[in-house]
Amino acid sequence: MKNPTGAFLWILVLCTATRMPAQKQGQALIDSLLSVLPAAAEDTGKVELLAMLSFNYYPINPDEGIKYGKQGLKLADELHWQPGIAQLNGHLGINYAVKADYPTAIDHFLSALNGYEELGNKNRSATTLVNIGNIYLLTADYPQALDFYLKALKVQEELGNKKGIALSLSNIGLIYKNQSDMPRALSYFSRALEINEELGLKNNMANNLSSIGIVYDNQENYPKALEYFTKALEIQEELGAKDGIAKSLSYIGSVNFHQEQYEPGLQHLYRSLELAKELGNELVRADNLSLIGAIYLAAAKDTAGNSLGRLGFNGNRRSALLQARKSLDEAIAIQQETSNLKGLAVSYESLSEVAAMLGDYENGYHTQRLFKMVSDSIFNLEKDKKITQAAMQYEFDKKEAATKAEQEKRNAIAREKMNRQKLLLYSFISGFALVLVFMWVFYRQRNRIKSEKKKSDDLLLNILPGKVAEELKITGSAEAQMFEQVSVLFTDFKGFTRLSARLGPKELVGMINECYSAFDRILEKYGVEKIKTIGDSYMAAGGLPVPNLSHAADTVNAALAIRQFMSDYNKKKSEDGMPFLEIRIGVHTGPVIAGIVGLKKFAYDIWGDTVNLASRMEASCEPGNVNISRSTYELTKDAFSFTYRGKITTKDNEEVDMYFVDKLIS
Repeated sequence: MKNPTGAFLWILVLCTATRMPAQKQGQALIDSLLSVLPAAAEDTGKVELLAMLSFNYYPINPDEGIKYGKQGLKLADELHWQPGIAQLNGHLGINYAVKADYPTAIDHFLSALNGYEELGNKNRSATTLVNIGNIYLLTADYPQALDFYLKALKVQEELGNKKGIALSLSNIGLIYKNQSDMPRALSYFSRALEINEELGLKNNMANNLSSIGIVYDNQENYPKALEYFTKALEIQEELGAKDGIAKSLSYIGSVNFHQEQYEPGLQHLYRSLELAKELGNELVRADNLSLIGAIYLAAAKDTAGNSLGRLGFNGNRRSALLQARKSLDEAIAIQQETSNLKGLAVSYESLSEVAAMLGDYENGYHTQRLFKMVSDSIFNLEKDKKITQAAMQYEFDKKEAATKAEQEKRNAIAREKMNRQKLLLYSFISGFALVLVFMWVFYRQRNRIKSEKKKSDDLLLNILPGKVAEELKITGSAEAQMFEQVSVLFTDFKGFTRLSARLGPKELVGMINECYSAFDRILEKYGVEKIKTIGDSYMAAGGLPVPNLSHAADTVNAALAIRQFMSDYNKKKSEDGMPFLEIRIGVHTGPVIAGIVGLKKFAYDIWGDTVNLASRMEASCEPGNVNISRSTYELTKDAFSFTYRGKITTKDNEEVDMYFVDKLIS
């Protein structure tokens, strides 16, 4: 059972300057503002007053915040006062976000953003970009959230706002964590931590440490997770941050549970539970109760009985199960009230096992059905919205039109097959529930299904990018997607045709396989996506299927690593008196369309002028070199050393500068 609470989300809101006494907060401040409102003149001063009311109402009564925000916005419009219009739109966005009216919140935030950009207010622009990203994060629209966080990061870097940079890095890390891209999540959280340590922002440091701990927990690296959760706890105890202490204790208790250290696990969880009750933090309280129930259940399942003795049950398995049921019942009551579906699914699954071990098969069957219902609800709520752009859709449409009708037929067959499989699975679960006494059959079957599913998923992930594979599993198809900036890499072997005439088929294929396998490992190391191979040509791209800022540097690093591998490979072949392969590598950066076409042996592919120009870079390269275009050079010129080598002319009669990449600047 993983940590149900996930990583931290920092919500940044627009701050409003106030002339009210600093000691007044909450309702006292609101009362002071309301007392002077009736006498206020219809000018910008009243707009500021209404803006302060709108902002200060959002945590107390967002409906009132919206009421005063609309009054202020109307007056600001009448006065044609742009700073007030932008500020009021920002405050209205916050109030609508608190009410979970996310579409209206986005509309107001976008209006605020346009206003701040027109005014040249970069600080407020960055803040609003973060707020928009937060809304998309809350609605699980990760591509949009990432887009706005990256824009905010760019503005904050221009301003040199280190605190804002750290915040955006943390939020971007959270996106990658939610998409199960743990290496990238770890990278961004670590960068944020480094900045917060430099600034001495201890609360933010604790948040970053907890986020890193959660990444390691997801990777099942429990010693590392425990190390970072403990560091976070030490800072939170120093600050007296009770909410953070409660969360860190809960995380540590979860790690103890995974490591089967049940006694310290309960100690940490009960400490966290006491704090959560004091603070009224129902989410953490429910998580703790669910984990406590899981620990008592695990102790009862310990056939040797050692765990029961250490927890004070003296071999009394039934007492441990009853204690587990009590904790799980309490957790479920809170999770139902707070609509915590993921936590509820975990608790129901544990409770069904408890009921079965107690011989309460009727309740066990009922709880298992509830677990299935909640799991289905979670599945149906998951979404992954796609970003498209009409400007480059025409090229993809030409390739797709010829196969669209047959593709839809194939999708329908796939969906029907999936429905039949689901029906079989539901029938199995229902039938199993009637004979719950044979629990060992269930566990064996579940493990086998899990193993087969993993094999199927691994096979699909070997063909398609993870994000595309997930969409294909859920919907039976995958839409094309526009990427504004991707770095495309081509490699080719000089004289391959002549070499193939000299070598036998087995020897030739062996050489190609050895090289391409090494290329695959290099691309995985640098986070670059392999697209396809055609004969002796190898194609890859950085910056998809998930956009990122480092795609150009990642791709050039991969190209240099491939060049080094081939140099070492050819040296060994030459020493052995064997034929060797001379490689040419080209890289170009620009927009592409990516998607799946075809009816059989479908594959993820990319199209656009960027692909053609990347191929030209490779064809114009000298053996043993990496040849890049000016667009790639501009994104990497500070990280590598280069040799300028002239221009080539494209099919549109445009001249493009070319550069050899010499080495990484140490």
